Amino acid sequence: MAGTVSTGKDFMTAVRERRTIYGLGKESPIPDDRIVQIIEESVKHTPSAFNSQSARVVVLFGEQHNKLWDLTKETLRAIVKGDFQSTEQKMNGFRSGYGTILYFEDMAVVEGLQAQFASYKEHFPNWSMQSNGMLQMVIWTALESEGLGANLQHYNPLIDEKVREAWKLPDTWKLIAQMPFGKPTAPPGEKQFKPIEERMKVFK
Repeated sequence: MAGTVSTGKDFMTAVRERRTIYGLGKESPIPDDRIVQIIEESVKHTPSAFNSQSARVVVLFGEQHNKLWDLTKETLRAIVKGDFQSTEQKMNGFRSGYGTILYFEDMAVVEGLQAQFASYKEHFPNWSMQSNGMLQMVIWTALESEGLGANLQHYNPLIDEKVREAWKLPDTWKLIAQMPFGKPTAPPGEKQFKPIEERMKVFK
């Protein structure tokens, strides 16, 4: 995609208003190609240690999105003991969204850096996770700025193998998180904040 994404809100407003939204509908206020453009720009410009660019992303729309949550539900059905109703409701809630973003790290890149820079070997897995977290935040905030709600899930490693098989993904791609998104159908819950003085110090 050519061009640069410009979002509808200033940066800090979007950061403040980005929330975990569980009520998602199968609609989007922006077209698919706009969503793809936002994600492409985010993947391209989010920083990574040693400019490793180890993050990988899969975007699922429509029936592909439904397939993911059906697959996840059936995987959990074989694991969860007792009443499955609450788990099924949760899966149906994610499935009711418009699409899902899958976040991965290419471990071949991480391991290559470990071999090349042995003195930093133990740090590269942590650095790759930090970069992936930044990517998740960039995409999540950008989608919020365009009127889309999202939440972040972690059904890995339970579904890793089935995801790789279903979408023919490389074995070196390690699943990190799943982000269902869609038009918000319910507001987020109230968020409590700890005193900022306990979380931040300033020295001059």
